[in-house]
Amino acid sequence: MKKEEKASISIMKIICISIILVLVSGIGVMAVNTKLNDVKIILQNGYEMTALTSKTKVSEILEENNIILEENQKTMPDLDSEIIAGESIKIIDKSYQEVQIAKISEEGVQTSLDQLLENYAPITEKIIVEQVKIPYETITKNTTESTEGTNNKVLQEGEDGLKEVTYKAKYQNEIEIEKTLLSEVIVKEPVNKIVQVQKTPTSRASTLPRTAGNALPTNATTTTANAGTYKITAYCPCAKCCGKATGRTASGTRATAGRTVAASGKFAFGTQLNIGGHVYTVEDRGGAINGNKIDIYVNSHSEALRWGVRYLPVSVVQ
Repeated sequence: MKKEEKASISIMKIICISIILVLVSGIGVMAVNTKLNDVKIILQNGYEMTALTSKTKVSEILEENNIILEENQKTMPDLDSEIIAGESIKIIDKSYQEVQIAKISEEGVQTSLDQLLENYAPITEKIIVEQVKIPYETITKNTTESTEGTNNKVLQEGEDGLKEVTYKAKYQNEIEIEKTLLSEVIVKEPVNKIVQVQKTPTSRASTLPRTAGNALPTNATTTTANAGTYKITAYCPCAKCCGKATGRTASGTRATAGRTVAASGKFAFGTQLNIGGHVYTVEDRGGAINGNKIDIYVNSHSEALRWGVRYLPVSVVQ
């Protein structure tokens, strides 16, 4: 009887050992079949840790490593994303702007993160103040009293002016991409150079632009009344020149380039004036037009500025 009991106990031991071996073997097989991923977790403060996990979902990996996000934090990639071995989970502030890497699947081209960051670089603005030279003009003064042998003489030396120009410039990657003019302030007016030239009776040349219809008629005569050298300036129909922009003259006519001039009251409306060999009609007045000063009408303000100030012989056409 004792031998049978001993035999039964030995059989039970063998069965138990066999069961244990089978269980251990199964666990080993399961461990081998379970794939573990090496994932890097980067915290917001810059600390990095490496986690060995079988999980692939970001939220599950964080939960497995007892990492809880605060209200102002998020992950990149987001919590519902799946990652693979070798990839990283970065915990960042919610205000951080993500930059996704663009992929062109058809061509198999992948843009680098550096290139994307360059394209999405912030745009900065700067206010730039520059000082720009205003070149002076050279004008001529033809004196009626001088003789043909009179040599040219500089009455006034020219001097460049100066203006302060303010721009708003936009830059991206230290490259200027836009420049907008904000204002121009004249710091110093230019001083025109004035040259006295000898009288040339046989020539009808003039510094005036030749405009069709304003040449002196062949049968016209001039009178010496109110004749002499006048200060000739130019104006246009803008509000800066006229205080209005209607284009109407003081005489009621519509101002016309090549015909209309503004003169003082000593010339009646309709008076024709020979200005340096070209005929203009007095049709306008001006508060600053007095004495030996005449304003010639031109089409634009830039043209008026280019004209500047000139001294030319003037006589009345009969």
